[in-house]
Amino acid sequence: MRKTFLLLLPLILLGSLGGFSQTVDTTSLWTKGAKASFAFNQVSLTNWAAGGENSLGGNSFLNLYANLKKGKSTWDNSLDLAYGLVKLGDAKIRKSDDKIDFLSKYGHNIIHKNLFLSANLSFKSQFTEGYNYPNDSVMISNFMAPGYLMLGLGLDYKPYPFLSISFLPLTGRLTFVTDQTLSDAGAYGVDPGKQVRPEFGAAFKAVFEKDLVENVNLKSKLELFSNYLNRPQNIDINWEAMLMLKVNKFLSTFIGLQTVYDHDIMITDKDGKTGPRTQFKQTFGVGLTYSVSGIHAKVKPM
Repeated sequence: MRKTFLLLLPLILLGSLGGFSQTVDTTSLWTKGAKASFAFNQVSLTNWAAGGENSLGGNSFLNLYANLKKGKSTWDNSLDLAYGLVKLGDAKIRKSDDKIDFLSKYGHNIIHKNLFLSANLSFKSQFTEGYNYPNDSVMISNFMAPGYLMLGLGLDYKPYPFLSISFLPLTGRLTFVTDQTLSDAGAYGVDPGKQVRPEFGAAFKAVFEKDLVENVNLKSKLELFSNYLNRPQNIDINWEAMLMLKVNKFLSTFIGLQTVYDHDIMITDKDGKTGPRTQFKQTFGVGLTYSVSGIHAKVKPM
């Protein structure tokens, strides 16, 4: 009962945000945009003395955002999607990238022009099954296995348009493992046979996105979480960064990095030892990119 109340506490407090006085200006300003990229790579070898293997692959990502500013209130929404496939030689097609990452953040300005009382809602998962390659018969992940839903309440500090720092001391997080096989194995920290693991703790988020120089954009996101109810000293870490170098309107190069550490995720190494491990992912591509940004729309109520 106590865990249920603690998980619902951020949602209850979120409802109290409506009690703040509203500004006289009722004009709403939406800023919307999208960025999409597809990178293709291929290697073909015939009678190649130095050795090697034919390969064929592609990576794609899509970023959508819609941000609303109305008086002292802001509402920022973003959706990051990524998917990639690769085929090496005669092996079956394998997944190389897979991500669903949604964030919605409401803020109400208090005390200082750059400080907001903030409520954060986020969801993370993936599209399709993941396997323990090269063994294609051992599935280790799936859609909503894992899936993460988090709601946090706290403060958001925006010293610059390109930087947001959030501290959320009241945060509830649900870890979903809806695949029965993975659930029975107790994957991703859920109790064996159960499909949901509740946690209550504190979260920290920092998001940076800026054009460093002309045609060079850097986006970085750091997320930390500590569970008050179980080993709060173990901090979950998720750090992502993407550097995009734009050649022209449709062609660009991108480099992506991601580091993850979660004490509840057990990974077996090449020596057969199982335990929590630091996870690392790197992506690189040259391909087609199309972006639409800075679409502004003023909306006045009737």
